[in-house]
Amino acid sequence: MKSLFGTGVALITPFTPELRVDVEGLKRVVQYQMENGIDYLVVLGTTAESVTLSKLEKQLVIDTVIETNKGKLPLVLGVGGNYTDAVIAELRQNDLSAFSAILSVSPMYNKPTQEGIYQHFAAIAKASPKPIILYNVPGRTASNMLPETVIRLANDFDTIIAIKEAAGDLVQAMRLISMAPKEFMVISGDDMIALPMVLAGGAGVISVIGEGFPKDFSEMIRLGLQRKVDQAYALHYKLAPAIDYIFAEGNPAGIKAVFKELGVCGDELRLPLVGISDALRSKIKSFVAEY
Repeated sequence: MKSLFGTGVALITPFTPELRVDVEGLKRVVQYQMENGIDYLVVLGTTAESVTLSKLEKQLVIDTVIETNKGKLPLVLGVGGNYTDAVIAELRQNDLSAFSAILSVSPMYNKPTQEGIYQHFAAIAKASPKPIILYNVPGRTASNMLPETVIRLANDFDTIIAIKEAAGDLVQAMRLISMAPKEFMVISGDDMIALPMVLAGGAGVISVIGEGFPKDFSEMIRLGLQRKVDQAYALHYKLAPAIDYIFAEGNPAGIKAVFKELGVCGDELRLPLVGISDALRSKIKSFVAEY
């Protein structure tokens, strides 16, 4: 799965002012990634507001991305949830032929034990026709998938190939990297510590800020993988203010504001998410203009 090294981006779902899926806006977002050095695309992740999309809308997003991408970049599909049988049913019902892997988030809200998390992903691994990237994001799920659980899954199932690690804990990430089987990929899910994770032995990042500033962010990760530390950190510090801005009032509100300033698509969100404050918008507007 070397095609999933480097920079992947968690695509937004643009909406029209009437809050329908903005197909043309989504096409522009995808083309912007393709033209500016991104290595692969993640469809229907958290940043896509996927929990607010109907089944038909999800299929529209999938079809639009596949059609626009035309097989040029590897695609990863978000398929996760907190009811194991429902996740398995979705895997069996979807046409996954265009995707290199699935990204499956640790169950949210239920707060399962580590054994529950293990059994959830064990069942998915047995059912999935595609390789699996685990997704640990305790800030959203309310439970932390510990390194011991991740490594147990990696050792027990060949189809579990990676983890998107978004606990925001560099020490935990380093433990994962040090314990992981040779071919298992530890992918950063936190933009601010993506470079340190890469330099510690990580395989890259699935990014949010990367889709707004794909050329420099993907170059930063490439430089990190090449151990060109000074050049990589120069780009990191150039982008760091924007990373703070886009998460200050929630994701994807911040990154959608960036896209609006770039003229790629609008910044509409579906409730319960709302747009960013005027003060934060002013900061993002100034950053994009100066950038």
